[in-house]
Amino acid sequence: MSILYTAQASATGGRAGRAVSDNGVLDVVLTVPKELGGDGATGTNPEQMFAAGYSACFLGALKAVAGKEKVKIPEDTKVTARVGIGPRDDGTGFHIEVALSVNVPGVERAVAERLVAAAHIVCPYSHAMRTSTEVPVSVE
Repeated sequence: MSILYTAQASATGGRAGRAVSDNGVLDVVLTVPKELGGDGATGTNPEQMFAAGYSACFLGALKAVAGKEKVKIPEDTKVTARVGIGPRDDGTGFHIEVALSVNVPGVERAVAERLVAAAHIVCPYSHAMRTSTEVPVSVE
Protein backbone atom coordinates (compact mmCIF):
# COMPACT_ATOMS: atom_id res chain seq x y z
CA MET A 1 0.00 0.00 0.00
CA SER A 2 1.38 3.41 -0.91
CA ILE A 3 0.74 6.43 1.31
CA LEU A 4 -0.21 9.67 -0.47
CA TYR A 5 -0.36 11.95 2.57
CA THR A 6 0.56 11.70 6.24
CA ALA A 7 -0.84 14.00 8.92
CA GLN A 8 0.92 14.40 12.22
CA ALA A 9 -0.28 15.85 15.51
CA SER A 10 0.90 15.60 19.09
CA ALA A 11 -0.87 15.91 22.41
CA THR A 12 0.45 16.97 25.78
CA GLY A 13 -1.40 16.85 29.07
CA GLY A 14 -3.67 13.95 28.06
CA ARG A 15 -7.40 14.60 28.02
CA ALA A 16 -6.86 17.90 29.85
CA GLY A 17 -4.11 19.39 27.74
CA ARG A 18 -3.42 20.52 24.22
CA ALA A 19 -3.23 18.96 20.75
CA VAL A 20 -1.28 20.55 17.91
CA SER A 21 -0.68 19.51 14.30
CA ASP A 22 2.88 19.61 12.98
CA ASN A 23 2.00 22.60 10.76
CA GLY A 24 0.29 24.47 13.63
CA VAL A 25 -3.07 24.80 11.85
CA LEU A 26 -4.76 22.55 14.40
CA ASP A 27 -4.10 23.87 17.90
CA VAL A 28 -6.81 22.96 20.38
CA VAL A 29 -7.34 22.94 24.11
CA LEU A 30 -8.39 19.52 25.37
CA THR A 31 -10.85 19.20 28.23
CA VAL A 32 -12.50 16.28 29.96
CA PRO A 33 -16.31 16.17 29.51
CA LYS A 34 -18.39 16.21 32.70
CA GLU A 35 -19.66 12.72 31.82
CA LEU A 36 -16.08 11.45 32.17
CA GLY A 37 -15.39 13.28 35.43
CA GLY A 38 -14.23 16.62 34.01
CA ASP A 39 -15.30 20.11 34.93
CA GLY A 40 -16.96 20.85 31.57
CA ALA A 41 -14.51 23.62 30.73
CA THR A 42 -14.50 25.01 27.20
CA GLY A 43 -12.42 22.87 24.88
CA THR A 44 -12.64 19.79 22.74
CA ASN A 45 -11.86 16.13 23.28
CA PRO A 46 -10.62 13.14 21.28
CA GLU A 47 -14.14 11.88 20.61
CA GLN A 48 -15.24 15.20 19.09
CA MET A 49 -12.13 15.34 16.92
CA PHE A 50 -12.66 11.74 15.79
CA ALA A 51 -16.32 12.54 14.98
CA ALA A 52 -15.30 15.62 12.99
CA GLY A 53 -12.60 13.74 11.07
CA TYR A 54 -14.80 10.74 10.35
CA SER A 55 -17.76 12.83 9.17
CA ALA A 56 -15.57 14.95 6.87
CA CYS A 57 -13.80 11.90 5.46
CA PHE A 58 -17.07 10.03 4.91
CA LEU A 59 -18.56 13.01 3.07
CA GLY A 60 -15.46 13.09 0.85
CA ALA A 61 -15.92 9.39 0.10
CA LEU A 62 -19.61 9.98 -0.64
CA LYS A 63 -18.74 12.77 -3.09
CA ALA A 64 -16.14 10.57 -4.79
CA VAL A 65 -18.57 7.66 -5.19
CA ALA A 66 -21.34 9.97 -6.41
CA GLY A 67 -18.99 11.62 -8.90
CA LYS A 68 -18.19 8.27 -10.47
CA GLU A 69 -21.92 7.64 -10.85
CA LYS A 70 -22.57 11.17 -12.17
CA VAL A 71 -24.84 12.01 -9.23
CA LYS A 72 -24.70 15.59 -7.93
CA ILE A 73 -24.30 15.78 -4.15
CA PRO A 74 -25.89 19.00 -2.85
CA GLU A 75 -23.67 21.50 -1.01
CA ASP A 76 -25.83 21.18 2.12
CA THR A 77 -25.30 17.43 2.40
CA LYS A 78 -24.37 16.65 5.99
CA VAL A 79 -22.71 13.68 7.64
CA THR A 80 -23.03 13.48 11.40
CA ALA A 81 -20.80 11.11 13.36
CA ARG A 82 -21.70 10.14 16.91
CA VAL A 83 -18.74 8.79 18.88
CA GLY A 84 -19.41 7.32 22.31
CA ILE A 85 -16.85 6.13 24.82
CA GLY A 86 -17.30 3.78 27.75
CA PRO A 87 -15.63 1.00 29.70
CA ARG A 88 -15.05 -2.33 27.98
CA ASP A 89 -17.03 -5.26 29.33
CA ASP A 90 -13.81 -7.05 30.30
CA GLY A 91 -12.79 -4.14 32.54
CA THR A 92 -9.38 -3.70 30.89
CA GLY A 93 -9.94 -0.31 29.29
CA PHE A 94 -12.34 1.68 27.17
CA HIS A 95 -14.07 1.20 23.82
CA ILE A 96 -15.72 3.53 21.36
CA GLU A 97 -18.95 3.17 19.47
CA VAL A 98 -19.50 5.07 16.24
CA ALA A 99 -22.68 5.75 14.28
CA LEU A 100 -23.06 7.82 11.12
CA SER A 101 -26.15 9.66 9.91
CA VAL A 102 -26.16 11.04 6.37
CA ASN A 103 -28.56 13.68 5.06
CA VAL A 104 -28.52 14.07 1.26
CA PRO A 105 -31.32 16.56 0.51
CA GLY A 106 -32.94 16.35 -2.89
CA VAL A 107 -31.50 12.92 -3.74
CA GLU A 108 -33.91 10.02 -4.02
CA ARG A 109 -33.68 7.83 -0.90
CA ALA A 110 -32.79 4.63 -2.79
CA VAL A 111 -30.00 6.45 -4.64
CA ALA A 112 -28.70 8.02 -1.42
CA GLU A 113 -28.74 4.64 0.33
CA ARG A 114 -26.78 3.03 -2.50
CA LEU A 115 -24.21 5.84 -2.51
CA VAL A 116 -23.86 5.81 1.29
CA ALA A 117 -23.31 2.03 1.25
CA ALA A 118 -20.60 2.45 -1.39
CA ALA A 119 -19.00 5.35 0.53
CA HIS A 120 -18.88 3.15 3.64
CA ILE A 121 -16.65 0.77 1.67
CA VAL A 122 -14.47 3.55 0.20
CA CYS A 123 -13.99 5.65 3.37
CA PRO A 124 -10.71 4.82 5.18
CA TYR A 125 -12.24 5.61 8.59
CA SER A 126 -15.03 3.11 7.90
CA HIS A 127 -12.48 0.56 6.75
CA ALA A 128 -10.37 1.02 9.89
CA MET A 129 -13.43 0.71 12.15
CA ARG A 130 -14.65 -2.39 10.33
CA THR A 131 -11.32 -4.23 10.40
CA SER A 132 -8.72 -4.97 13.02
CA THR A 133 -6.30 -2.30 11.85
CA GLU A 134 -2.96 -2.77 13.59
CA VAL A 135 -1.40 0.39 14.98
CA PRO A 136 2.35 0.26 15.53
CA VAL A 137 3.32 1.83 18.86
CA SER A 138 6.91 2.79 19.70
CA VAL A 139 8.79 4.61 22.43
CA GLU A 140 11.16 7.39 21.33
